[in-house]
Amino acid sequence: MGEPGAAVKRDGALRALGLGLWGVVLLQSAVSGRLDLLLRAVFHPLVWGGGLVLLALAALELRWSARANGRLAPRQRAGLLLGCAAAVAVLLLPPRPSFADLSANRSRELLEEPALNFVLPPGQRSLTEWVRLLRSEPDPKLHNGDPVRISGFVLPVPGDRPQLARLLVRCCLVDATPVGLPVLWPAGQPVPKADQWLELRGVMASERFEDGLRSVVKPTLMRPIPRPERPLEP
Repeated sequence: MGEPGAAVKRDGALRALGLGLWGVVLLQSAVSGRLDLLLRAVFHPLVWGGGLVLLALAALELRWSARANGRLAPRQRAGLLLGCAAAVAVLLLPPRPSFADLSANRSRELLEEPALNFVLPPGQRSLTEWVRLLRSEPDPKLHNGDPVRISGFVLPVPGDRPQLARLLVRCCLVDATPVGLPVLWPAGQPVPKADQWLELRGVMASERFEDGLRSVVKPTLMRPIPRPERPLEP
């Protein structure tokens, strides 16, 4: 009984360690604010709940391991050790997603375009509100001269100047959709780097693009800003 019982306890402790580590990963992500980079705020309570459930299961596993009569197969033990190592890596090296890199691999077509029942005054519209308005009313003449005050990250666009963009999400980064506005970057100044967050103030103008006209932001003030605590938009 001595040696088999001790091995069973070790296996139970390993299972508990795996559950506990991933519970800590979820809770630490929620406490540190990392979730704001990965998941819409409305889903954060699920992460809190999942972390607490995993910790509770880890405690129960430690309590029940002494009564268990099953041993882990070598392959199962290796998988648990790998999972524990992955959890430790996430805790020590948290992910730092690049919105520009992510956007380069995503479709820029909005699904289920919402109806515009109410339109804010130009100076109060966010970047995503401008994008939705321009898709529903694309004639640049309707918006020329309107004041603009927006913020977002710099998104390189193949064959065009970089845009100022945001990520729209339904749930998390997995379903993220990039939306952006073309910008007439000031002449004689270096174009901002990808992923840099900026606040732009200026007016809406128009320019010829691909045999037609399009609306474009003409900034009069441009300043770097820190990434918002909650950069994802619904």
